[in-house]
Amino acid sequence: MSADAHLPVLLHPAVDALAIGSRADGTFVDATFGRGGHSRLILERLGPRGRLIAIDRDPEAVAAAREIRDPRLTPVHARFSELRATLDALRSGGVDGVLFDLGVSSPQLDDSRRGFSFRLDAPMDMRMDPTRGMSAVEWLGQADEAEIREVLSNYGEERFAKQIAKAIVAARRRGPVRRTGELAALVAAAVRTREPGQDPATRTFQALRIHLNQELEELSLALPQALAALKPSGRLAVISFHSLEDRIVKNFMRGAARPDLPERLPLKARELPAPRLRVIGRPARPDAEEVKANPRARSAMLRVAEKLA
Repeated sequence: MSADAHLPVLLHPAVDALAIGSRADGTFVDATFGRGGHSRLILERLGPRGRLIAIDRDPEAVAAAREIRDPRLTPVHARFSELRATLDALRSGGVDGVLFDLGVSSPQLDDSRRGFSFRLDAPMDMRMDPTRGMSAVEWLGQADEAEIREVLSNYGEERFAKQIAKAIVAARRRGPVRRTGELAALVAAAVRTREPGQDPATRTFQALRIHLNQELEELSLALPQALAALKPSGRLAVISFHSLEDRIVKNFMRGAARPDLPERLPLKARELPAPRLRVIGRPARPDAEEVKANPRARSAMLRVAEKLA
């Protein structure tokens, strides 16, 4: 698939946030290569001795990265929770910036073989890395009703989680739920009302995808590794697409921007340990023009922080 099949969200704000200019010969990490929109702009701004490490868990994304003939680019097939091990294996030392563009990419959504979208009737897979882990068909075939309900409630914030879980288990007695269209129809029949303009299956598909790919756990593991890898003044930029992701990013950055102390410890101001991060500016959102060109950008949120000495 060509690079232009995926429109990178908040392209210039995210790459601008890395402040590459003064460190153009440094090392940067695109922890979610996708189809390389952000990586290509980073490479444009890097100097001749700069280095970009592009990580992705999707083998197809890594294959796309390897098509870029630039000696400054190092593609790596890995989860971003393996950031520290990846950097150690590459002997990279500290890095000058790390970018995360979370969630599922347009090529993953638009490829019916991947089973991410309820708009395309296809076998349900939903794994970002189809070579590892359990598919949606396999998980829905063995999870009990309480487990399905919990996943839909926790990861989809689905009000009708109980009814949907019950419908899935009832349908399963007649045979495995194997296709995205089949699941979407079950959800539509179980959900009584929905927000205007939102398909009834939206929250269910989001919840299953997040659970199967352990997206929130991956993010919680990766952020501290990114902070540890950054050099002083290095930048961390994270684009999230829903409140569950953004809450983790916001809490991490705010926590690292405060001294890490037990409560009520009697210390003078000069004795306080320095915070590890400085939050840069306010969260950025796509403007109306970008949302019009790419409706999938509408919920994006960019948060940026800088590592302190």
